[in-house]
Amino acid sequence: MLRFFQSISRFMGHYTSAVVILAAIIAAFFPLTFTWVKDFGLANIILGIIMLTMGCTLSTDDFRILLHRPLDILLGTLAQFTVMPFVAYGLSHLFNLSPELSVGIILVGCCPGGVSSNIMSFLCKGDVAFSVGMTTVSTLLAPVVTPLLVYWLAGEEIAVDAWGMFQNILVVTLLPVAVGCLFNYLFGRRQNFRDIQSCMPGISVFCLALIVGNAVCAAMPNLRLAGNGFALLGLTLAVVFCHNTLGYALGYLIGKVFGFNTAKRRTISIEVGMQNAGLATNLAPQFFDPLAVIPCAISCAYHSISGTILANLFALYDRRKANVEQ
Repeated sequence: MLRFFQSISRFMGHYTSAVVILAAIIAAFFPLTFTWVKDFGLANIILGIIMLTMGCTLSTDDFRILLHRPLDILLGTLAQFTVMPFVAYGLSHLFNLSPELSVGIILVGCCPGGVSSNIMSFLCKGDVAFSVGMTTVSTLLAPVVTPLLVYWLAGEEIAVDAWGMFQNILVVTLLPVAVGCLFNYLFGRRQNFRDIQSCMPGISVFCLALIVGNAVCAAMPNLRLAGNGFALLGLTLAVVFCHNTLGYALGYLIGKVFGFNTAKRRTISIEVGMQNAGLATNLAPQFFDPLAVIPCAISCAYHSISGTILANLFALYDRRKANVEQ
């Protein structure tokens, strides 16, 4: 039975993008499939489970990285919390988005790095330790930095409950991560705990699919009432594409400017471009208009797709370079 769940977990981890997109499609056409998440108020619990699984993968060695490479981690974290928020702010004005859509894309930009970025860094032979360090620090800072940035960048156009966001992020991200770290510290050497760890990627992807499905269910009625639903969806897709792509490009450029090696440049590119859009998707319906969910839900799926593509392109470049040198 354990091997069965492990194989399912590997499959879901490998096809994260497909699972998330499928959840969004099902939610759009069969909303009753996911409305129970909202009806029972489970969104925060589900996101907490995702962050708990992240914490269970962190060890004391991961935190030692923060002490051994403080300047690299500091630079990477600053890039995460400056590039994507300001790019989102600029794009929202360039595309003349409504306040509801603007706050959605700004919220995505102000969130910490996504957990899946660590996997992408591994796939493209990036600096995985650097990736884990950046994700850890940005997640720890998120309860304070994310609400303040959203309030600063979007507060003039729409009401932002920064204190409420701080409390929410603290409870559903930082606390579960801390509990997960404690579990790993206490039980990490036990085989039964390691068996549970091997199933955590699948649990995370399943929970992420539930969050996206719930967000789509919340956004669809407003999208239909807008009258120009397809145009609005196309516009949002364009903004998400530009936001994500510019994040990758500027992240790589920052690494190059500061003299990072190839592995670290790839890592900072992925870390900056891929945000924890699952967190944004969870926060948007709680603190903003349901339309704000649309950029978050699209980003949630698209970041996984583009991150996988970028990691594969980096790996393909390495293979071709190796063939030429032979």
